[in-house]
Amino acid sequence: MNERMGLLGRKLGMMQVFEKDGTVRRCTVIETGPNVVLDKRTAERDGYSALQLGFGDKPDRKVKLPQRKAFERAKTTPKRLIREIRVTAATAAKYEVGQSLGPQDVFTAGQKVDVQGKTRGRGFTGVMRRWHFAGSPRSHGAHEYMRHGGSIGQNMTPGRTFPGMGMPGQHGNKNRTIQTLEIVQVIPEENLLLVEGGVPGHKNAFVIIRQAARTPAR
Repeated sequence: MNERMGLLGRKLGMMQVFEKDGTVRRCTVIETGPNVVLDKRTAERDGYSALQLGFGDKPDRKVKLPQRKAFERAKTTPKRLIREIRVTAATAAKYEVGQSLGPQDVFTAGQKVDVQGKTRGRGFTGVMRRWHFAGSPRSHGAHEYMRHGGSIGQNMTPGRTFPGMGMPGQHGNKNRTIQTLEIVQVIPEENLLLVEGGVPGHKNAFVIIRQAARTPAR
């Protein structure tokens, strides 16, 4: 389990960054602040160590009365996104409830990070789009079967469809993590991170950025 520090953020879109030698780096722009520490989990009380973070303002009229206590305890405005970040006890001890965090407090340029988000939902799709099936031949009288999945089982033995067979169904809208992406630039004035490569989710989707759990072999 990744127990390294991270922040909550919002994917704004993509852009290009040009290096001095002319190299083009495709980057995702992520707004990562300010994050507010709403609560702390300790091994003595809860059985594990974690930080509960809040990100993004939420209208006060949309907050129910039982939910206000956490924000009042942290002396902050209501937050739209609330998530727990599992960290070690030593890391949790560095932060206090109500503390505001920005990207410069956790990340640096050149650092590797893991970005978790929910992929774009594509609804009910067929096997060609969902599983990249090639489809059926489109000649010699074939019709009405070009985008079908074809045979899915056997005649007699074992006489059933194996688990995991590619079928039409719901595509996308799943939590995915892209690992070991590199931070190109940190812009603390605007609470922005420029991460090389693409991350899951549509524009303005919420994501979780954490220090990478592992690094490439080379």
